[in-house]
Amino acid sequence: QVQLVQSGGGLVQGGGSLRLSCAASGRTFSNYAMGWFRQAPGKEREFVAVIRVGGSTYYTDSVAGRFIISRDNAKNTVYLQMNSLKPEDTAVYYCAAYTATPVITTQRLTQPATYDYWGQGTQVTVSS
Repeated sequence: QVQLVQSGGGLVQGGGSLRLSCAASGRTFSNYAMGWFRQAPGKEREFVAVIRVGGSTYYTDSVAGRFIISRDNAKNTVYLQMNSLKPEDTAVYYCAAYTATPVITTQRLTQPATYDYWGQGTQVTVSS
């Protein structure tokens, strides 16, 4: 069983920055692919970014160049640094862990159904 506890988020003006954190329980965090997703009111949960076991990263086009996903395996924590925030980034953000075989395509890691465990979600609101 893996527990994911999120922190960070809040209200920020457009153009500002926020950092989200997601701390995982368990002794094999370094073996998990970790993703960030978001869900705006009335919309489906959408992929934001993923960091794989080896540290490679992948972003959805709308955040590439503005957001940075990183991980600290010593702290069992994954981060999402969000810069140049826009009102359309407003959503509840979720971290997620994929704990099965590392042999998986990046495409599958963009799909919510792939992930085994989810954080509790944190609200990010960007004002115009």
